Amino acid sequence: MKTEKIAIHTGFIKLDQLLKFVGAVETGGQAKDAIQSGEVSVNGERCEMRGKKIRPGDRVALDGVEIEVVAGEN
Repeated sequence: MKTEKIAIHTGFIKLDQLLKFVGAVETGGQAKDAIQSGEVSVNGERCEMRGKKIRPGDRVALDGVEIEVVAGEN
């Protein structure tokens, strides 16, 4: 599985926004469908909550790509 590190400069980012930000999906509708169909996991567990707050240290996986969220420097 390919791992990508993504830095955020806020305390959290919502799951659907993260998927759009990294280009895993093109639209909010695609993010919603992927999340609600159980294709997305957060920290190794399936997650069906679009608005789940993803914080630095969390790992999100979709379609063989794992996204590691890290704290960005201000």
